[in-house]
Amino acid sequence: MSTESADGEDELRERISNFLRRNFPQIQMHGGSAAIQDLDREEGSVTIQLGGACSGCGISPMTIQAIKSRMTKEIPEISTVHADTGMGDGGSEGMAGGNVSPSFPGESSSGDDDEGPEAPF
Repeated sequence: MSTESADGEDELRERISNFLRRNFPQIQMHGGSAAIQDLDREEGSVTIQLGGACSGCGISPMTIQAIKSRMTKEIPEISTVHADTGMGDGGSEGMAGGNVSPSFPGESSSGDDDEGPEAPF
């Protein structure tokens, strides 16, 4: 690996770390951690390992989906994100095969216009 590509990978690794800190502060606030396990700049793929309190957390599958969705939009060099909690099946066991479709503030959902249950008042 040339020095130039090593510098580019270090810069990309730093941008990914900053992305995780900026977009997912709740991971650390709740005693969890997110670490880059593997980065392949040529392939455009990154593997993120969630640990600490994220292991076994009921919402970690949604956190993983949010990371995958946002990272590929915000960091153009990344096209594939692999993430899990080390609990098997990408941290999504018990969640209908892991097919979770989270929604985020400012993003429009494709499909139904369901806004949830109506308040009784």
